[in-house]
This record gives sequence, C-alpha cells and structure tokens, in this order.
Amino acid sequence: WFSAVEAEVYATSSLFTAIVFWAILKWENEANKPHSNRWIILVAYLMGLSIVVHLLNLLAIPAIVLVYYFKKYKTNIRGVLGALLISFIILGAVVYVLVPGVVKGATVFELLFVNGFGLPFNSGVIFYILLLIGLISFGLYYTHKYRKYLLNTVLLGLTVILIGYSSYATVMIRSIADPPMDQNDPETIFNLLGYLNREQYGDRPLFHGHYYNAPVEEQKQGAPVYDQVNGKYEVVNYKTKTEYDSRFTGFFPRMYSNQSQHVNDYKSWVDISGRTVTVRNSQGEQERRTVPTVADNLEFFFKYQVGHMYLRYFMWNFSGRQNDIQGHGDVKRGNWISGIPFIDNSRLGPQNQLPDYLKNNPANNKYYMLPFLLGVIGLWYQGKRNSKGFGVVLILFIFTGIAIVYYLNQYPHQPRERDYAYAGSFYAYAIWIGLSVLAAWDYLRKYLKTRVSAIVSALILLPVPLLMASENWDDHDRSGRYTTRDFAFNYLNSCRKNGILFTNGDNDTYPLWYAQEVEGIRTDVRVANLSYLRAGWYLEQMTRKAYDSDPLPFTHTSDQLGKGSREVLPIYNRVEGRVSIKKVIDFVANENEQTKIQSPFTRKEKINYIPSSKFSLSIDKEHVISENVVPVEQKNRIVEEMQWNINRNYVLKDGLCILDLLATNNWKRPVHFAVTVGSDKFFNLDKYFQAEGLAYHLAPVRAESTGDQQPGEVHTDVMYDILMNKFRWGNIEAPDVYLNEDNRRMLTNFRSQFGRLASALVREGKQDSARKVMDRCMEKISNEHVHYGYFTISFIRNYYKIGEKKKARKHLEILRRNLNQKMTYYVNLRGLSGQFPDDIRRTMVSMKRLGDITKSHADEALSKEILNDFDQYMKFLQQNQRLLNR
Repeated sequence: WFSAVEAEVYATSSLFTAIVFWAILKWENEANKPHSNRWIILVAYLMGLSIVVHLLNLLAIPAIVLVYYFKKYKTNIRGVLGALLISFIILGAVVYVLVPGVVKGATVFELLFVNGFGLPFNSGVIFYILLLIGLISFGLYYTHKYRKYLLNTVLLGLTVILIGYSSYATVMIRSIADPPMDQNDPETIFNLLGYLNREQYGDRPLFHGHYYNAPVEEQKQGAPVYDQVNGKYEVVNYKTKTEYDSRFTGFFPRMYSNQSQHVNDYKSWVDISGRTVTVRNSQGEQERRTVPTVADNLEFFFKYQVGHMYLRYFMWNFSGRQNDIQGHGDVKRGNWISGIPFIDNSRLGPQNQLPDYLKNNPANNKYYMLPFLLGVIGLWYQGKRNSKGFGVVLILFIFTGIAIVYYLNQYPHQPRERDYAYAGSFYAYAIWIGLSVLAAWDYLRKYLKTRVSAIVSALILLPVPLLMASENWDDHDRSGRYTTRDFAFNYLNSCRKNGILFTNGDNDTYPLWYAQEVEGIRTDVRVANLSYLRAGWYLEQMTRKAYDSDPLPFTHTSDQLGKGSREVLPIYNRVEGRVSIKKVIDFVANENEQTKIQSPFTRKEKINYIPSSKFSLSIDKEHVISENVVPVEQKNRIVEEMQWNINRNYVLKDGLCILDLLATNNWKRPVHFAVTVGSDKFFNLDKYFQAEGLAYHLAPVRAESTGDQQPGEVHTDVMYDILMNKFRWGNIEAPDVYLNEDNRRMLTNFRSQFGRLASALVREGKQDSARKVMDRCMEKISNEHVHYGYFTISFIRNYYKIGEKKKARKHLEILRRNLNQKMTYYVNLRGLSGQFPDDIRRTMVSMKRLGDITKSHADEALSKEILNDFDQYMKFLQQNQRLLNR
C-alpha cells in the first residue's frame, strides 16, 4: 500500500512480479495445448520490460523455472536441485551477462568505429544494433525453417527480452536533449554502461572481501573511463581498484564499511571476538586491530541484516508496527509490534507507558498477528495439499526476501527505512494468506454444505482485512497533503532573485527540482546539490543554463572539473599569512606542471593542490551595495576583507566549487546554503551568514553572536517577510492530513527558524512582530503536528519576555507534560533505558531550563513544581548512573 502511493519503481516492479507469476501459471494450465509457449514468450517480454523498471522482478525466475520443471518432468529431489541450479544460471546470465553485456558489446564497436575508423560518434552503436538484429533475425528464420523448436523458443524469448530491454534507449534520448536534471549524463554508450552498472553507488563485497578495519595496501589503476573529446573517445580517468591487507579479508564479509558511525554500530550489534593483528596506521605507528571472524559476520547477518532489516519489515506488514520513526535497534523507534501486551512488553518495555507522541503516532498499527497467523495456515495448507505449488511460492518468497538481504549487504544506520525493497517477498506471503481462506473453507465443508461453508469462512476471515484497513488508513492516505511541493516552494522563495542555493540531501533537493520542472516555481534559482557537485557530469550541467538560471560562474572550465580531474585537492600551507581566494583558485586552475605535486594517493601522477588553508576576499563596499547584497543601512558593518580558515587536510570537488564560486562570482548572484546543509559544508564561512527563511545568505557582514549556537545572524526584515508572507504550509492544518517522519522533521526546522526570528525581534525591541511570529508558528506547528521539544523553549522564554505570561504558561504546560511523559517512560524502562542516554540528558536539560525560565520571570510556584520534578528524576538517575554513562 505504501509503495503503491509513492512515485517510485517498487509498485511497478511488484506489478510485473504479479503479472509474470500469473502468466507462468496460465502456461501451466495450457502446457499441453498447441501454442502454449506463447505464455513463456510473454513472461520473457515482461521480464525484459521489468529490467528497465527494476532488476527486482528477475528474482521470480527460480520460481518460474520450478513451475516449468514440475509440469514437464517427473519430480524427484535430484531434479528439483537441478532445476534450481539451472534457474540460478539463467538469473546470473541475465543479471551479469545479458544486462551489462549487450551494452558492453556496443562500447567495443563504438570505440572501434570512432577511434579506429574515424567515423562519427554513435556509428559503432548503430552498426552493432543492426548486426544484433540481423543475427537474431537469421537465427529465428533458421530455427523455424529447420524446425528446431527448443532453440527457436529460446531465441524468441531472448528477442522479446531485448525488445523490452531496449526501452532503455529513452534514457539516452532524454539525455541527449540535455534536460536541466540529467542523472549521470548517459548520452554516450560508455556513460550508459556506468548508469546500468550503478557505478555512482559504489561497490560492496559479497562472497569474499575486506572487513571494516582492513588497512589499504594499494590503490590500483582499474578500467579506463572514456569521454568524447575532439571527435574521438579519450581516456579521461581510470577507475580505482583498492587492494586491502589480506589478513583483514575473508568469506562472507558483512561488516565492511569503515565509516566511524557504522563501525560503532557493528560493535553494538556484535560482540566481535576475532583474532588480533598488528598493523601500522597512517602515522606509521604500530597498533593492534581485531579481525572479525566469519562467525562474527554471520551474527551480524542474522541479527541486523535479517532480523532488523528484513524480519522487522515483514512483521510490520503482518503483525503490526510501533510507529513511523526510523529505528536503528532501540526499543522505542520503528519496531514491529503485535498489540498483544505480553508479546510486546517483554521485547520493548511497557507500551502503555509510551509518551503520547509515540502512543498516538498514526503508524502505531496493531494487527494482533492475525495476518501472520493466516499466512502460516495457508503455508501449512499448501504444503500439505500441493507440495509442488508450495515449493514454487516458497522459492519466490525466499528469493525476493532473504536473497535480497544477502545481495544488498546493508551497513547499519541506513539513511532511511528500506522495507520497500522486499515488497515482492511480502507479496509472496500474501498468497499464503489468500490460501488460508481456502483452508478454512476446506475444513468447514466437512461439517456444512459447500455454499454455506464458503459464506461462513468468508465471514470469519473478513474482519482481518477490515482491521488492517482501519489501522492503516490514517498513515497511508496521502490525500490533501501538499507538503512536499509547498516546502520546496518555501526553500526556493527563501532565495533572492537569480540566487544559487546549495543543498545536500535528497529530501531538500528532489522536491525543489520537481517544483521548478513541473510547476515552474522560482526557475531563476539554481539548485546545486553538494553531494552531486563531486561528479563531473553534474558539474558540466552546472555550466549550462537551466530554465531562467544562467550557468554557475566558475573560473575552472567544465573540462577542468570533469571526470578524474581535481577529485581531491590536498592542502599544503606553503604560503605565509592569508592568501586571496582569487589567487588560490587561479593557482588551482593552472595547468602548469609547477602548480602540481606528486599525488599522495596513487604516486603515479601529478595533481593540483591548494597552497594555503587561510583565505581572504577583499570587499568593495560600494559594489556590494550596488548589487543589493547588503542594504544601505548595514553599510558600516561591511567588512574590508572576508577572512576564514579551512581546518582540514584536503578539499573535495564540491568544496572547490564553493571556493571557486566565491572567487569568481564577484557578488553578481546571491549565494545561499539551505538550513539543512551540515556545518562541515560551510567551510567556516558561517560567520558571514544571514538567516533568511530556510536559507543562509552569504554576505560580507560579520555576524553578531547571539549565543544560540546557530550559524550567522538573523536578517529580521527579510526573514519576517518570508516566514509571515511567503510561506506555504501544504495543508498541514487539516486534522486528517498525515504528516510522516520526514514532514515532522522538516517542520521542526521551520519551528527552529521561527524561534530564531522571534528571539531576534525581541532583542531588537519589536515585541509586536515577535508576538505575531510566535503565534503563527504555534498555530501552524502545534504539539499535535510535531510534539513540543527543545525548540519550544525559546518561544516560552520570549512569551515571558514580551509580557505574554498566559501564552507562555499554556505552551510550557504542554512541553512540561511531554518531558514528564518521556522521563516516566524511561524510569519504567529500567534496564532498557540505557539505550537513550543522550535523549535522557536532553530531556533533563530542557526540564531544568523551564524551571530556571519560570523562576527568572517570577513564576515561583510553577518553577518550584518543575524543579521538584527535575530533582525526583535526577535522584533516580543518580541511583542508576549507568543510564547516563553508557
């Protein structure tokens, strides 16, 4: 249901799985009739089409082969194993040979015809396609003429697969048109191959590979990367192949990511008990590292990858779900539940003690395990009555479930819940749920008439889907919710005319692209995703006009920012004092060998570097004012020179682009950073930020410190106009509109910005404006939308400051209730509360601040009550100190 209402590939992929499964069963019914193989040809064609949607559908191949085997051959264990082996070979051939091989063959001909024969681009591809069509046509003619039925059927199946697969041509056609958003720029056959191989997502070990703490021994040169240069294909880069210390490699590597967050999670899921090996670290010092064993990796596989990242999702669908908050293994976020207290409380603590924001979460769905039990009944019934059919469904269930778990090899702390990847497996289990109705009818007809037993079995089981519909409706109904579009509108309208907006994640980028592409909202703004700015194809698009937005002004050419060029720029402080950023960029853009150093990464090439970590940018005040970067009233605050340092040893290509833009732009176009961009992407420029809506505007004015530990300062006039007059709210005030975790997180950002503006207005003595800002925020983002937390404290303080004691108390009581509910929950969790030391600290800090605020504003009685609660909880925490020390 969730996948069906998302603009994603998984609903369509599930549709293809359903159709091909239905089609092979149609063939089974007609297998002995003339022309029955038409169903097999249909399955092949649908498989070819589905490849273009998602490879997930191909995992139905083993089940399809079993249906064929059971129908055509006498069944025995040896035959079943042989059929499965053949199905694995077919699956592997399609995934690893056919899908990339067809395109890889085209690259060979393209390279020969263009570089070898001097013909135009795509001539080799056209010849290859014609040759492929000719060979297949001849094969079909030959096998038909000489009545080679099996070979003809195989060739015909391959043909229709390729016809379906040829839909990928639309990707190249679209890319050649150079649309504003052109992922991976697959307009050449070489780029299309990388696109199909999903090279932008990196690689992961499956059968054998490195573990998370494996030292890198060597970065080897891999396959060449080609691009179109002066009428030919030239090698512009080489793929990198990393060689690891063989002592830290092994079979079934499940724990392989070296990111610190992932390493900590590995250790929290598994008590790693491997052997100890002495190595030299990057500083040349000896250190001892523990190499995880195969048993450790198996434990992580079953605990996290199977248990947490598959079975948890499985039970969401057939037992119940705790809430829609992404879980990483703790007991209060995103777990499966049943609604049966003794089952849930023993695993997750007392569910009746949950704070309201968790207890009343729309995704708190209880099915009392009834769908799961019906599936067990259907599974048992099919296994008893039709072992062949049971085997087919079981194979479909396993290959679209556990097999995907193995193939994905997911690291911990995924950026989002991944339940959509297993929709095919849940679909297979739903077949058994359907068969449970047949099982009930079959049982009841022993005691009742056939028609009566059918009616009774339907009446007995009908409450289960009705229960699921009633539980799921509020968190699956998307009608009336326009948050994605309107929040994108708010981001874009936080930017000045012809502005440049740096974003980072998917959730604050894709909606903006939609708003511009489909609805034509603020097409003058250029959205630049910092994650993509490391890719040459994306940087080349940034140097083209998009909608009403001119190319980004860079000193570097698109070739200099292309594939394999300036990917990593080491920083060596070879110049004393500060260096003009313009001189730095000119130095980095220089192709002279004297401006390069031997690469510290490969030692086989020379690369550009940055000669200082201390930068400056001279400011022409009159020019800055003439470009409306800074209002005239702030003229005296404009600095003579912007100064900042980069506290790191290297800069990646996205950082180079920011520095280049700063050096080249000359304040012609406003530069903004979305408020959701991490501070590590600011390059210490945040002291020149002015908060304007949902963006920070970079301006040559030193921000005044306000002690709120947030970037820059608030430009109150501009921000007030944006938040109060331009913001759209996506219909969130409607009581039946479901706000999921992403919406609530975004609204938390909104609340933070409203709070910042209100505080700034209070400091400026604009109490009436501050009151209006706070009232608007509390009206639109109520506790029912997003429960009051840390960001609500500033509203309470400011209501007190402007004399609105009644409003302060109203919101304080709500926040106080939330904090008390949280602490009561943690107290009752006892041993399990050790999972939340940070949240406990934040809750206690918030409670103490409320007590101090009420005390400082002469609300003595209320302050005493709050601080008394604080003392009681603190006493408990002191008696259970481990909860804070974990």
